[in-house]
Amino acid sequence: MSAATQATNLLEIRGLNKNFGGLQAISDVNLDLKSGIITTLVGPNGAGKTTLFNLITGHLKPTSGTISWLGESLLNMAPWRIARKGIGRTFQDLRLFNHMTVQENIMTVMERGSWLWQRNAIDRDRVEQILQETGLESKRNERAVDLAYAERKFLSMARLMAAQSRLWLLDEPASGLDPRSFERFVSLLKSYAARGVTICIIEHNLDIVIQLSDTVAFLDQGRLLAQGSSQEILKDPHLAAIYFGER
Repeated sequence: MSAATQATNLLEIRGLNKNFGGLQAISDVNLDLKSGIITTLVGPNGAGKTTLFNLITGHLKPTSGTISWLGESLLNMAPWRIARKGIGRTFQDLRLFNHMTVQENIMTVMERGSWLWQRNAIDRDRVEQILQETGLESKRNERAVDLAYAERKFLSMARLMAAQSRLWLLDEPASGLDPRSFERFVSLLKSYAARGVTICIIEHNLDIVIQLSDTVAFLDQGRLLAQGSSQEILKDPHLAAIYFGER
């Protein structure tokens, strides 16, 4: 029995639909995201991948269907409440506090009820660990806006780590990474998945799909066409034709 089979479902999506007027953006999607499992969403542009993330995080309301987190419905829940349930997300545009330092960006998501200068020693130790894991320890006092692009990507990840999110939704997290940063990124995600963090990635980089995915979900025109290992999905000639625009 595979690890994916044994893992516990944290997020369950059933019969999910989203219409924008006459456009069916998501159509009858069923998907489970399991504890400690890395799932990659692949498919051509416009397949509905980012829309699915927006539905999970409450930024869009589904037309019909259900989304459950640990058995609790997320429907009609505000995005900030969903985030506090342990569902964290990165965006392609990163959305950092550009004029705060790296360390301040990380600490803004920790212990929401206290001020930055009231952090305790445990928090400081956690920040130090996160800075080391993301390779940002020498950049702690630099403003986010002054970082290189790859460093800004890692700072976005660091905020998820500091929030202790149990589900990471990552929107093209490896785009623009140099080879050294790419290796750190792969190692980081494997390490956190091994600790039980559930990870779902939107990704066009096939190296990421092959190296990281426990399971791959293929979306096209809002429909979940197939789900399986990266080898099963990438070797399917029908899916390859759709992915590369050769319908």
